[in-house]
Parts: sequence; C-alpha cells; structure tokens
Amino acid sequence: MTELTKTLELKLVDPNVHKRQKLRETQDAYQQALQAAFAAGCDTQSAANDVVVEYDLSGYAKNALKKYVPQLCGNSYDADELHDDHPVRFTNEGPQLDHQPQNAIEWYVKVPHHEDYHLWIPARANPEQRDWLEALYADDAEMGESRLFERDGTWYLHITVTRDVEDQSEASADERTPPDESDEPCLAGLDRTPIGVDIGEASLVTVCHRDGSGSPVRPRLWADDGKAVRRLRKTYFTAKRRLQKRGSERIAESYGDSLWDQIDDVFHRVTREVVEYAESVENPVLVLEDLTYIRENMDYGEYMNRRLHGWGFAKLHAQIRYKAAEKGIPVETVNPRNTSKACHACDEHGYRPRQATFRCSNGGCWVGEYQADVNGAINIADRYRSGESHRRSDRVSRQKAGDDDSATDGASLTGPQDSHTDAETQQKTCGTYAS
Repeated sequence: MTELTKTLELKLVDPNVHKRQKLRETQDAYQQALQAAFAAGCDTQSAANDVVVEYDLSGYAKNALKKYVPQLCGNSYDADELHDDHPVRFTNEGPQLDHQPQNAIEWYVKVPHHEDYHLWIPARANPEQRDWLEALYADDAEMGESRLFERDGTWYLHITVTRDVEDQSEASADERTPPDESDEPCLAGLDRTPIGVDIGEASLVTVCHRDGSGSPVRPRLWADDGKAVRRLRKTYFTAKRRLQKRGSERIAESYGDSLWDQIDDVFHRVTREVVEYAESVENPVLVLEDLTYIRENMDYGEYMNRRLHGWGFAKLHAQIRYKAAEKGIPVETVNPRNTSKACHACDEHGYRPRQATFRCSNGGCWVGEYQADVNGAINIADRYRSGESHRRSDRVSRQKAGDDDSATDGASLTGPQDSHTDAETQQKTCGTYAS
C-alpha cells in the first residue's frame, strides 16, 4: 500500500443570488481577517486567534487562519506583503460531501459561512478524480485542508485528500483497457463478462453473471448482511426517538455514531467481497443501476425512494466503484427501469408474491418462480450485454421545464438543504452533469 495525496477539484454549479452573496461575504471576511492578522505580525496561533476571533467567519476558517498566518509571518514563508485574492481556507472538519446519484447533478458540498450557517451547493467534479471522490465520501480517504475561491465568476472548492492505494503490478496495469477517443471503454478483442449488481433490501447486495452458454451461474446474495443492516437501522431510529424525548440529544448522537460505524463496517466488507467475486471471473465488468434515470419522469414510487434514502445506496455504489478501480476492474451503469419486474428468461413482466420471490406471469416460461434479487442482477447484466451502457460525462438531463426537486414528486428528489430554511435560498438541482 502506498499513501498518496491529491487535490480534488470541485466546481460549484450556478449558485443563486443569495448563495453568491453569502460566498462573497465569507471571502471578504476572510480577506479582512487575514490582512489584519498579518499586519499585526501574528507569528503564533494564539496571537492570530486574538485577531481573527472578532470576524464573522466559521470556526473552520478561523482555525485555518490561525495555522496559516504564523507561516506567513516568518515561520515558513516570511512574506513581505499579501496579495488580495487568497483563497478561503477551511480545516478538514468544515466542508462535507453528499452524494445523490438520482439527481442530474449528483454531488453536493457543504460550505461553511459562519458559526451557525452553512450552504449546500451542487458541484461538478473532475471526472478523472471520481474514484478519489467516492473513496472520500465512503470514509476511505482522509480530508485535509480545503480552499474556496472565485475565478472568472465561477466558484471552486479544492479539497486535499490522502488515501492508501494498492501498488499495481505491471501485469495488472497492462490488463486495463484505456478509453477510446469517445471516452467509451475500448472493448475490442475482449470478451467482457458482465456481472449484474443488485442493491436491495431482502439482500443487501446480489451478484450474478451468465456462463459461456448463457446460463446464470454463481449467484451470491448478502442476505444476512441485509438483515443485520435493517436491525441496526431499526435500533438506531427507535433509540433516537426515545433519547430525544428524554432530552438526551448528545447521548443519541453518540449512540447513533456507534451504530452507523457498525453499518459502515458491513458496507466495507460486503463491497470488498463483491470486488473479490469479480476478480474470480474472467474479464469481468461490474454493472450497476444508473439511478440518474429516476429524474426522467420514471415513477419508482415508495420502493425506490426507500432504497435511495434508507439503504445507503450511494455509499455502496461509491465503495464498489473505487474498490473495483483499485483492482483495475471496469464498472459500468445501465438504465434500471423494470430490471426488478422483467423475467430474465422470457422478458415478460412478473410480480413478487413475497419480498424475495419473483413469479413470471408467462405461463409458457420455464422460470415459474425465481429468487427475486438474482433475477434482478441477471437483468442488470443482460442490459449491459445488449449494448446499453452509460458514461456520466456524456449524459444529458431531459428534465422538463418547470420540474423541481420536490420530494412530493416520485421522479424528483432533493439534495441537502442549507442550515437556515428559506424558500428564497432553495437551490434547484436541474441541469446537465458535465465536467
């Protein structure tokens, strides 16, 4: 394992007038505090704190200033004067990421404004850094200092990230297939074996692929882990309600962190085992559901919304992606529509008499009843096999004018909201995902 550090580049997407004003206020207050501390010759953190504490900034920006100013005043840089366009620095506890893969713009970043106010803003990431961003979101990378700045009217946030990366042998590097000029994977000469990955409730994750004769083989279900996660989630929400009724918010938060850590441990083990399954298959490609299609007026209703919000779908998605990337295994996505409803043998729609059982409605089909999650995984793999695969950077949102991200619309889900709820500050998440 090698420890690497990289700066991730996020472009904030069209902040509205209110949010631009708040960003500029943060920038102006930071510049004023920086100039004042520098002019006072603050060569220790204590001295810098005495100056910056008076300014209307978040504690994350103030703490970054307390570390930075002494460097400017002789400890490291010994600068004689300051230019007036320093980026706003935040310590690693400040900015946060959120991932909403069902939205046209899937990444959101929380930008601290001052002590009790922060802004959630959609962001586009450098597509070449996607695996790093997903590792950070999955808590498998460590966030360092962040820098906020404006360039030619566009706001950016650069985040320093450190992670351990497995050393790649020359053989594994040669086995990777580079993209062609269209940015699509070059599959010429390769007989890729698509492995369908179904993320659900009865089974946390299910994988399956077809052999050379077309028969589904080696299905694997992580059903016990699904039960474990459901139990931990139920324990969390039950305990949280009881503790909140008693006014024990701090205990509830601490207890909740412990349970979510246990859930995260399950996620990491399962996604690692998914990638190990793929390594055992010749020329594998992992195929996931592309949930951005939820925005294209496809009413998935309560079932899909429950999966999106209740099962950490985005985190599982991210962990599979970056762990596969570390092993040189390609990951593709397909339109998930009807993958849980269609029969993998005859393509006729069926139904679920029970959560884990799929029943084909075609009386002439040999399937009859089948394990529902395995059926879904096979359909996901088959959709890739049929030639359907989607690169996020080429995707164009077809959201109709006037659509919004109201949770009342089954086809549109919201991103995170700012710390102060104000109708004037709501940020719509429509638009095209592009770098």
